Amino acid sequence: MQPVILDTDVASLSHKRRLPGPLATRLIGRRPLITFVTYGELAKWTEIRHWGTRSRQELADWLSGIAVLPGDEVVAGTWGRLSAAGVQRGRPRPINDMWIAACALTYDLPLATLNIKDYEDFQAHHGLRLLGID
Repeated sequence: MQPVILDTDVASLSHKRRLPGPLATRLIGRRPLITFVTYGELAKWTEIRHWGTRSRQELADWLSGIAVLPGDEVVAGTWGRLSAAGVQRGRPRPINDMWIAACALTYDLPLATLNIKDYEDFQAHHGLRLLGID
């Protein structure tokens, strides 16, 4: 199975079984992965939204089958280059999006997202491969 990184929006919708058909179809036969950022964002949402025990357990069960890519020194170096390039182009990008893109670029894996516009700069200038609904 070919691995693919799920952006936080895709991970959340996948967990809820509400992923739009076109993207769900593109993910068939792929092994989903998430980044440490997505793991953290999902954990944050459980706190902010006051999830109960059952909902937290359902998420934990879903996450137990998904590998989490770490933010190590190599990923941090990639993030630094992405951040500097965005500033130099006059288009600094959101920090979490840069971390997710840095993981995808470091591991040379495509990113499945419904937020294509958030990652277009990384695609155009750094070769990030995106899977979306278009």
